[in-house]
Amino acid sequence: MTTPEQLAALRTPAGEEALRAAARLAAGDPLAAATALRARGVPPDLAAAALTQARLRARAAAKFGADAARMFFTDSGLEQATRAVVARRRAQRLAGAGVRELVDLCCGIGADTIAAARAGIRVRAVEADPATAAVAAANVSALGLAGRVTVAHGRAEDVDLSAVEAAFCDPSRRRDGSGRRVLDPDAFSPPWSFVSRLVRTVPRTVLKLAPGIDHALIPDGAEAEWVSVDGDLVEATFWCGPLAAVPRRATVLRTDGPDRPVRAAGITGDGRRQAPSGPVRAYLLDPDPAVVRAHLVAELADLVGGNLADPTIAYLYADDPPATPLARVLRVDDVLPFSVRRLRTALRARGVGRVEIMKRGSAVDPERLRRDLRLTGDTAATVVLTRVAGSPTALICHRE
Repeated sequence: MTTPEQLAALRTPAGEEALRAAARLAAGDPLAAATALRARGVPPDLAAAALTQARLRARAAAKFGADAARMFFTDSGLEQATRAVVARRRAQRLAGAGVRELVDLCCGIGADTIAAARAGIRVRAVEADPATAAVAAANVSALGLAGRVTVAHGRAEDVDLSAVEAAFCDPSRRRDGSGRRVLDPDAFSPPWSFVSRLVRTVPRTVLKLAPGIDHALIPDGAEAEWVSVDGDLVEATFWCGPLAAVPRRATVLRTDGPDRPVRAAGITGDGRRQAPSGPVRAYLLDPDPAVVRAHLVAELADLVGGNLADPTIAYLYADDPPATPLARVLRVDDVLPFSVRRLRTALRARGVGRVEIMKRGSAVDPERLRRDLRLTGDTAATVVLTRVAGSPTALICHRE
């Protein structure tokens, strides 16, 4: 891990030169890269720190795009940082709601702080870990935002919130030293007891949480939003007080890279309805994970004229192929009561040799099934393992 002292050294002219050299060497053998840097006269500690940052910057490009080449990172900080496309949309919504000043509690390496500052919001950022706070301050400076941001080392619990206009909190869900995920909200840092008080103390509060957060923890009157990026469910966001617009929201973002325009789609509702049940129809819709986690499958069913084939399985079925970014759409070719022999026979009759296996509500191991099918054909198909009216079922499908 890069220490505050090494970080300070990296920000000197000699450190910047070491970083430029490390960027050219980092993709190769680590020992050879370190040797090459030392041969240039770079001290061993500075060489190690420069190579660490070069490798982290290469990884960070997927989240931060071109900004990654100027930023500084820690391993855990990069892993937990909000993707730039998500932080940017959140900051724009805050600015659109009239927020002009924000306290960012648990700011990490500064991803959300940076996005808010770029949206014109003045930010007071606080981070409990001194090394991470130093990284956040370095990132704010490197991106030319020091005039809009202050970064302080301190605990969220110790911040005076009496005059705060709006707050953002992303409690740490990692166990100190181990890197393991924490599932108990009372073991978050700061703990849920503080978070629940925060939303009462600062009505305009936004909480960033793991997407698996218990729905029972949604604050009264808050909007609970689940966000996916390119099919990956990345976070839950609770918009509290006057910032809430609807009870539930699923936001689906599609990108061609972190610096490219973002295509966004969404659906809203109360998260309490059950989609209608009916038969398997011509098309299967696999809702985006943000839709499923937000409990908005019924709202999607209304949108596409679809139904469930089993009330416990979040696959929808429709007669016509809907053009929606909120679900993956497959044409259903065959519906079979599940058995390996029956499925193998049907696939071989279709000349299928390559299968994608999807499942929901099935205990079958996909890789073992793939081996047991022993397919040799030239065409491809998607096999969906699911239940229909409670019965184990295999659907043979394809993309049109």
